[in-house]
Formats: sequence, C-alpha cells, structure tokens
Amino acid sequence: MLGGYWQKIAVIDLTNETVEYIEPSEDDLKKYIGGSGLGAKLLYENTAPGIDPLGPENVLICMTGPYVGTKVAQSGRWELITKGPLTGIYLESDCGGKWGATLKSCGLDGLMVKGKAKQPVYVTIVDDDIQIKKADKLWGKGTFDTDKILKEELGRGSQAISIGQAGEKLVKFAAIMTDGREGRAAGRGGGGAVMGSKNLKAIACKGSKKVAIARPEPYEELVKEIRAKTKEVYDGPLGTYGTSCAVEIFNDCGDLPIKNWLWGTWDKAAKVSGQELAKTVLKKRYHCGGCLIGCGRTVEIPAGAFKMKEGGGPEYETLGLLGSNCLVDDVEAICKGNEICNDYGVDTIEAAGIISFLMEAWEHGMIDEGDTDGLEMTWGNGLAMCEMLEKVCLRKGIGDPCSQGIFEAVKRVGPASEEFAIHTKGMMFPAHDPRGRGGLGVAYATSNRGACHMQAYNQDFEGEGCFNIADLGYDAPLPPYTNEGKGKFVADQQHFMSMMDSLKLCKFSIFGGMTVGPMTQFLNHIVGWDFTNEQWLECGERIFNLKRLFNTREGVSRKDDTLPPRILASPRQGGSGDYVPDLGYMLRDYYRARGWDEWGIPTPETLKRLSLDKYEYRKGERTTENQR
Repeated sequence: MLGGYWQKIAVIDLTNETVEYIEPSEDDLKKYIGGSGLGAKLLYENTAPGIDPLGPENVLICMTGPYVGTKVAQSGRWELITKGPLTGIYLESDCGGKWGATLKSCGLDGLMVKGKAKQPVYVTIVDDDIQIKKADKLWGKGTFDTDKILKEELGRGSQAISIGQAGEKLVKFAAIMTDGREGRAAGRGGGGAVMGSKNLKAIACKGSKKVAIARPEPYEELVKEIRAKTKEVYDGPLGTYGTSCAVEIFNDCGDLPIKNWLWGTWDKAAKVSGQELAKTVLKKRYHCGGCLIGCGRTVEIPAGAFKMKEGGGPEYETLGLLGSNCLVDDVEAICKGNEICNDYGVDTIEAAGIISFLMEAWEHGMIDEGDTDGLEMTWGNGLAMCEMLEKVCLRKGIGDPCSQGIFEAVKRVGPASEEFAIHTKGMMFPAHDPRGRGGLGVAYATSNRGACHMQAYNQDFEGEGCFNIADLGYDAPLPPYTNEGKGKFVADQQHFMSMMDSLKLCKFSIFGGMTVGPMTQFLNHIVGWDFTNEQWLECGERIFNLKRLFNTREGVSRKDDTLPPRILASPRQGGSGDYVPDLGYMLRDYYRARGWDEWGIPTPETLKRLSLDKYEYRKGERTTENQR
C-alpha cells in the first residue's frame, strides 16, 4: 500500500441503506492526488449534466488528502465537493477543525453520499464500522447542540460534521459545520443544503488507524524544518490577532469592502479590527487539527444586547462583510451575527452579502418596515442585522427569498436592485476588492465555484509587502493596480492552490515556508513517489481544468466569467484610487495561458496534453455577452 493513503473511499447510499467502497488506483492518485482533485473526478463521473443539486441524483463528497493524518503542519483539513445549489455549478468548500484527520483515522481517504434517506438520519463511522441511524434526537437542533450530542454518543476522540436548521430548510448557502461552538465551516455554496436535501443531519467519526510514511527519515527532517519556520508565523500578527489582523491593512490599501463596495476607506475600521477583538471579547486562540499557527479566535460576551457564550469568533471575512460592508462598527454585534450563522449553519460571506444588499435597498427606498417585519435595515444597525440573519436562516418573511441566493433576493426587491448585487455566477463576493488588487478580478471571474478568493489567493501576492512564489517563476509580488500579466499569474496561482486543496493543506502554510518545492518533497516522502515540481504543478493544472469541464458541461462559458458593473465601471476613493480592472484584457491573457478558446472552453489539444481527453469536450454557449 502507498504511504499517505488508504486507497479506500466509502460510498454511502442513503436510498438503499448500503455501504460499498471505491479503491482508487495509483494512476488516478498520481493524476488527481486527493481532496478537491480526486473529489472533482468522482463528481464528474457520478453525476449527469443538468441534475438538480438538491435532488437525490446529486452526490455529496468529503475528501481528505495524502497529507492528512501526518505531521505536516496545518494539514488537518478536508474538502467538500458537490454540485452547488447556490450557483448550479461545481462546488468545493475547504474546512478546518479536526474532523478531516478523524475521518482519515477510520481507514478512509474520503466518502461519497448518494441518494436520499426516507427520514432524517445521521451516519456514524467507528474505524471499519459504518452505520446509518435515525436522527429523531438531532433534527431541528442547531449545530452546537448536535455536535455535543454526537460527541457524547461516540466518546472521547470523536468528531462530527453537521447541519443546522438552515440546512434542514434548504437555505441555498447553508454550511456544513464542525467543532461545535468553535464553528469551523465548509461554508460556501450550499453544501449544507445538499445534506439537508438528503435528510442527512450529521456524520460522526472515531478512529484509531495511522497511515504509513514511505520515507520516514527525510520526512522527519522536513517536518522539523517547516515547523521551525511556522513558529515565526505563530509569533507574528496572524498568530497574535488571527485573520482579523488584516482589517486595517486592507482598509489602507483599498481591499476592504465598505458600504456594499461603494467606499474606498472607512475611518472606523479600527473598531472592527483584530486589536479591538483582543481588547474587548477575546478569550483564547483556537487551533485546527495539526495546526501550529492558531489563527482562530474564541470570544465571549457576558452581557448586553449581543450576549453570547464562549465560542468561535469572526474571521477577517466576517468582520469585513458584517462589519465595514454594512457599516456596523460594533464588534459585539459582529460576533453575535457570526454565532447566529454558525449555529443555524450558514455561510457568513453569503449571508453578510445579502444583509448589505438589503441595507442598500433600504437606503434607496426599495424596501421598508412592511417588507422587513418592522426591522430598520439602516446602515450600521447591528441589532437589525442580527435579527435579519435569523430570518434568513429560518426562511421567514423577506428572509425566505433571500435564503435562496442573490438572484431570488433581486426578484423580491425589484430589478433596479441588480445594480448593487455584488456577485459572480450567483456567489457573493468575499471581503477583497478587485479594484484593490487587479488579479482578483480575473480570479473571481474564473473561479470554478463563483466569486472566490481562495482558488488563486491574490490578496497575499499582489502589492507592497506581499509574498512572492519563486517556485512559480515570480521573483517579486506583482503591482496591485495593473492589468499586465495578471491573467497568466492567476492561472499559475490556481494550479498551486488546486494542489493545496488536493493535498489538503491550509493556505496559511505558505507563510511558514511551504511553497512548491517543500510541498512536492513532502508528497514524495509520504507516498513514495518521485514527482518533480513541474509534474506537481501539472497535476494542479489538470485538476483545475477538470473542474472547468464540469462547468462547461453545465453550459458555463465566457458569458459567465464576468464581474458586476459596480466593480468594472465605478472607481472608489481610497488606496486603489481610480483603478478598475480591465477584465476583457486580463481574460484574453488568462485564456491564452490556459490553452482555452476565446469562449473560455478548454481546447481538445489542452485536454489531450493533460490526459483529460476521455472527458467530454463541450463547446458550450458561444457568446460575447458582457465582454468588457
């Protein structure tokens, strides 16, 4: 058996109440690695074009990778892969916590859930024993209580993933949550709704197995080297303040979203910063499994309107989107909003995007108290924000159409509101502005799941003081307010990030010296292969292209690789000055670098080069619509 793998994936059929196993070949592992790569292959081959994401024909895939269960720092993660209900296209969502390593300790590289249970169920996995059980005691509960009950059932060392009431009610951006009140999430795109559509409340695991390491001596030496470098990150701003350390930095450079992407800077950014969290509500750091950095925050608010028990605090994305983008400068309100999202189980990015959309609709008189059940959705109203989040999670009042995503929200508010619906492919923007870093524009436009900052990670590689990846051929960070070279740069970054999501490694590992070279070495030492850096990156290219093929099979093409008019045509005051991304220019550069045609479809030559020619070449809808 290979090191780092069990070569075993459980297939749980909820309709027939059976469990079978897939044994991926070494050739498939060399081509698709694990995580999102192998998951994308399974998704493509086990679904048909045009299926309903919330129908029994969809599959829910949870994958680890060869790093998971080893000593590689920041490797305790797992990946969700499915057809997303929010966008109707490919969906992957990365998650931390401790569940991924626990699943791996059960002797599985991953699992795939098929069909639909006749009644609410949950799944337990204890080493080799997989059981499907009635979920009467869990259905209707939030993720905090669900997690507690399951850990009590399975005992010490167990971990669970679950959905809250939002997933049960098929909110299209419902999250899959883990680690109880600490609230780690496979958040984006609606994986929680897919679980809910299958009547699947939770999957709890407990295992005792450890994967083999093919070459222990060089592996242990590299472990020590990388751990020493990671210690510097632990002691730096990211470790000290968590991701919230970036709020003021990004405010200064024009990257922070403010007033639904209208303003360039905000004089109250310090009030929602990591430093403010540390002074007011912070209790301790939180570490995901195998993590040496500890970027998570645990907070508590003992009294007041936003009282909450000790639990997970907001990350940068949540502070930026529930905070500055809604002009809410009360860090306690943001913490409470984060807790609401975690317990009901929704993506804070999407939910916050809906809130800022409603606040702008209120400002323009498109909605009033009659639409909101008396809530005054004014800018900065933290109490109304929290109450509206609950309405969205429970699909009450105007929260019902909003729970189905931005397209339904626009229909409810009126067509004029489309101007301030800030999304790509139906997925709302994360908390980074393409007018602050040009490459983000083409990254958002071409991400396989919709607007996403994680599939290229430009926010840390464009601009003064950012990182450079010499392994990718870049000796210095790229200037932020330019279009030149950004298309190829984003393609290169997407290959790199595709591999991180397939090996299952936290993006913050880069800051501790984990670039292409060490990642390739770790793969070789763990598994017993002899990959070169070039072969490693080609795997990333193959994986990204396969995800694109899934989407072109669904009709995605150049017409969908776009950005909202506010981003393309409206400069804002701040660190980015008058810059707006020239998306048409960057996309042409990007398509050339990728070997795609002018409509954004991988060419037969590219598919053959990447050994993807067995998959269907779909020409898609050839249109020049929205080519700016």
